[in-house]
Amino acid sequence: MKLHHRYLGESRAVTEGGTTRLGFAPDTLRAPTFFNGRVARHLPFREAISALHHVVVSDLRFKPKDRSAYFAWLQANEQQLLAEALAGRDELEAEIESLRRELTDIGIRYQTVMRPFYKARQLYFDRLYKEDLDAWIVLDPVITVHPDEIFFECFSLDESTYGRLSCDHDVFERMGEMAFGTTNIDYSHALYDEFQKIRSDRDTELAIDPTGFSVQTSGTEEYREDKIDLPDSWMRGFLQVSSAMTQPACVVDLHPVDLHAILTRLAARRERHGPRSLRFLLEPDRPVSVLIEPWNERLTFRRSIYRGPASAEIRLWGRRRLAILARALPLARSVRLHLLGTGLPSFAVVDYGGLRFTLGLSGWTANDWSRAGQFDLLAPRTDVDAGTAARVFAALGRHLFADAGTLAAETGLDRATVESALGGYVQAGRAMFDLDKRVFRLRELTREPLDAGALRFASEQEAKADRFVAAGLVTLGPITRAEGRRSLTGSVLDDGRAMATAVEIDADDRMVGGHCTCGFYIRNRLMRGPCEHMLALRRIVHTQVEGKPMRSQA
Repeated sequence: MKLHHRYLGESRAVTEGGTTRLGFAPDTLRAPTFFNGRVARHLPFREAISALHHVVVSDLRFKPKDRSAYFAWLQANEQQLLAEALAGRDELEAEIESLRRELTDIGIRYQTVMRPFYKARQLYFDRLYKEDLDAWIVLDPVITVHPDEIFFECFSLDESTYGRLSCDHDVFERMGEMAFGTTNIDYSHALYDEFQKIRSDRDTELAIDPTGFSVQTSGTEEYREDKIDLPDSWMRGFLQVSSAMTQPACVVDLHPVDLHAILTRLAARRERHGPRSLRFLLEPDRPVSVLIEPWNERLTFRRSIYRGPASAEIRLWGRRRLAILARALPLARSVRLHLLGTGLPSFAVVDYGGLRFTLGLSGWTANDWSRAGQFDLLAPRTDVDAGTAARVFAALGRHLFADAGTLAAETGLDRATVESALGGYVQAGRAMFDLDKRVFRLRELTREPLDAGALRFASEQEAKADRFVAAGLVTLGPITRAEGRRSLTGSVLDDGRAMATAVEIDADDRMVGGHCTCGFYIRNRLMRGPCEHMLALRRIVHTQVEGKPMRSQA
């Protein structure tokens, strides 16, 4: 996928007369979106936007060292090095032996002698990291201006971490003109350095500069164009985040000090073998307990009480990504974890009072959002015709943000239809789900509509489910209803084998549980979404029992 941005100049920070002005350059190819306000809460804003930067540059994939330059130099100087080695071999061996005896005698002083070398080497690699960092930032953050807040969104380079910083308007004072909408903003590592200079004794103004939209573009040399060839998996993963946010989750309220205690323990030790997980042990109205594996160290947090309705035990992997929050925790008022289940994504919402930072993590670091699972398949799957979907989208456009109930009342549609229509727009990048305020928001992720063929969410499992239904290979068993949930049972004949399958659907028509005897489910459970047999069973119930049209594979 090729993205094209045009910025008037660069985002920069200017300090004049005790006032720091953070000027973000928006993409002038998109609809005018701008904002101007003076930050009232300096330090929380500094720490939260710094955390957003750490998400932008995060890349925890294994990267082998590039030794090509070393081998090229070695080949070019091989003969000279060999001649020098042979010429002074005797003297060199005698010197090495003398040094070895000396180092053996001084023992512990060896580490003292080598410490400056290790420090200098680390400084060297830190310098290389900083100098090359700008080239690693693939996509500039997205900023959206809404009537109640402005928010920044970004996605990590390794496609496993999502970050969102939302700022209510009361975080700012003396707000100026604004235009609602979504745009990309020019971003650089140098801008992060300027964030660190924000102080409470210095006025800080945040401006998404509108001047670029009024300047004539023909013949100007001030515009800078960025053309990015973005992998489809990157965009597909970004879109999966909102689908995962709509799923039911165990909500755990942690005191910021308690989460900081977890991060401190992880920083103090380095695991050398598995399992490397955080095991949350949750009991209703009891303190939250966390077991840190593989050391089996249990932490119980008396100030953090679990208020969920039932006991649960949930394991999280890729836990060191939580270190992104370490710096921001001392200023936080609360931390709310949304845990979808063992091996499933999780979200941490850090609240500073008017400022909120949401960190979304895939099931584990190597399992990026694009491969983490088809979470849209767990959402309501009722088919919605184009006209009905357009009505829902138009209602959302009038409000800019609203919950499904409000849109259902305004359009006269049932809630399931509205949620299914919104799910389609979420998958198209035109809307997103706000996990903190529990509303859908209008947010056009790109200037041009996304290519549905390249980014479609329908998976191989869904295609197989269609074929099972068309071939009449699904046998429906009893359907039970309790507390607004439906439990579906049956079997699916797959390659001569009958797969015993069960699916649990909640009152909002979301798939919240189930099991199957197939290999896909045995290996992955629901960590990569439902298997084809569960989807086929769900489809047959919706179409033949309940008479609902189902969203089909295009």
